[in-house]
Amino acid sequence: MSGRSRNHQGWPLLAHSFRPFFLLAALQAAASILVWLPAFYGELSLTSAFAPRDWHVHEMLYGFLPAVITGFLFTAIPNWTGRLPIQGTPLAALVIVWLAGRIAVTLSAETGWLFALLIDASFLALVVAAAAREIIAGRNWRNLPVVLMISVLLAGNVAFHLEAHLAGSADISIRIGISVVVLLLSLIGGRIIPSFTRNWLVKMNPGRLPIPFGRFDGVVIGLSALTLLAWIASPLSAATGVAMVLAGGLHLVRLARWAGDRTSRERLLLILHVGYAFVPVGFLLHALAAFGVLPPSAGIHAWMTGAAGTMTLAVMTRASLGHTGQTLTASIATHVIYAAIIIAGATRVCAVLVPAHSDAALHVAAFAWITAYLGFAVAFGPLLLGLRFRALATVRPATVAR
Repeated sequence: MSGRSRNHQGWPLLAHSFRPFFLLAALQAAASILVWLPAFYGELSLTSAFAPRDWHVHEMLYGFLPAVITGFLFTAIPNWTGRLPIQGTPLAALVIVWLAGRIAVTLSAETGWLFALLIDASFLALVVAAAAREIIAGRNWRNLPVVLMISVLLAGNVAFHLEAHLAGSADISIRIGISVVVLLLSLIGGRIIPSFTRNWLVKMNPGRLPIPFGRFDGVVIGLSALTLLAWIASPLSAATGVAMVLAGGLHLVRLARWAGDRTSRERLLLILHVGYAFVPVGFLLHALAAFGVLPPSAGIHAWMTGAAGTMTLAVMTRASLGHTGQTLTASIATHVIYAAIIIAGATRVCAVLVPAHSDAALHVAAFAWITAYLGFAVAFGPLLLGLRFRALATVRPATVAR
């Protein structure tokens, strides 16, 4: 069923959720790293109650990514349910709460950790409530697991504040949040990547087609969930290492089933496959960490900088074009954005794998990350702000995912 649409007479930025949240997420992703690097080297003091590392992790895991997830989710839900999109004043309220959370966390040394917790957690609580209402009202039970995962992300955010305050630093709550992100990438990626790939191949490159989401994918996601639970509880145990090897291998098989090797001519598709490749890499790096070969941060950055960083940009660029009536073609600027985020993911992992060159790799990764996300804000900002909105007002939005 196609999502319903309606004319929006107000500010174009509030016409669809992807517009404000993709733009603000990109700006926050770039700004956070601009602040984090000097803070990491002791050149800048933060006003957050969190330790510098925890502030960095929190703003990536529970600040930046929830904004992207919200932009995607409330753009996709009308297509899933056939209900009207959230826009205008309700959307503006969500944006304001998200912004308030970023300010509250950053200034929590002055305002207090409990105040920051209440403001920050309010955003995901509202997202869960609104998404559940829409999915239940639309009787779209198939996508209810997405809401359940975001509920766990909300719980992880609350736990992060509590753990950081009571223990001095966050640990378990970081693994909870990362696990939810990996599962969301596995679930949503497993639906949209083969679907988008099939649609393009049928028209542009007939031949071998990707295998759509099915029982095998469900088994892989289920095993991944169990593996991540083991990782949350005991990240360095031998049992967790064995499970990580199995999960990583199955994700590689899953990726190979999607015919990504046949999409080299369409960069908007190829980047999805490249981004997803970091998921099995992350599992395998965590296996090596469990066996004492590598530091655990290698796998964490493969998942977060590599998989999450790349796939969010892939979805943000594609959805921004498709839902504003543009041609689904990667421009020169989009190619630069994609190249930068791949470099960021690879070099951030290398900073862990090659300690002798970690400082240089860290700076390259930070520069590439900022280039990718600030590049998105510059290249796609005018489109998201609606500078071409009126000319495209009658264009029916494209489907994000079914």
